[in-house]
Amino acid sequence: MKTKTIVFIHGMFMTPLCWEHWIERYQARGYHCLAPAWPGRDKPIDIQLKNHPDPELGKLKLRDVVESLASAIKALGEKPALIGHSMGGLVTQLLLQRDLALAGVAIDPAPPMGVFTLAFSFLKANFPVINPLVPVTQPAMMSFEQFQYAFVNTLPLAEQRRAYDRYVVPESRGVPTQSLTSVGRVDFKKPHPPLLIIAGEKDHIVPASLNKTNYIKYKASPSLTDFKEFPGRDHFGIGEKGWEELADYSLAWLEKTA
Repeated sequence: MKTKTIVFIHGMFMTPLCWEHWIERYQARGYHCLAPAWPGRDKPIDIQLKNHPDPELGKLKLRDVVESLASAIKALGEKPALIGHSMGGLVTQLLLQRDLALAGVAIDPAPPMGVFTLAFSFLKANFPVINPLVPVTQPAMMSFEQFQYAFVNTLPLAEQRRAYDRYVVPESRGVPTQSLTSVGRVDFKKPHPPLLIIAGEKDHIVPASLNKTNYIKYKASPSLTDFKEFPGRDHFGIGEKGWEELADYSLAWLEKTA
């Protein structure tokens, strides 16, 4: 790979802590790893929980996240590789179309504007944060039961609980709702740096079929876009047992293509 710098981008209801295992593994292989927090996500998790509902979080939009990360990447002085999860996967796609990285991996990415599915699990898992009857300025906290269904539906109860207690924080409704607008638009015909989209077969909140649709849209572009579906995986493959398989596959792909 032409760069030794990898930038990790977390998704909704998460902080950079969700990348803790990946960063340790990649650093051991000689890579310089960065995981910039979304605006306001650099606070300790217990403080974010204590501050809920935080009015400042209620103001956060997807554009704020994208611009904050774009600024952090530009300050590096070189183009890194990107790895993003969930909404961070969509952010990875948006940053790649700005040509800010050498290559990117989008894991279970949230769909760009216009990429949609009527799959029941997608609607059930996403409705609590895009419910039009709730003010967009009112931050959301994912309940344990919602997290079980949306993120960790393949895990035993004890592992679900550990993941929830360690990683989950409140979220802005403005991020997902703005992803449905032109802010979340991907120009699928435009040339872009190499992109790998990874899907989990058992993912409820971003079904593998939706990731496949996202991938197929890139057929209109002359640039390299690859797709990999991991059998038996739910949405939180980056942080649960067997995460090493996803991490090693992603790094091998980057080393081959970037």
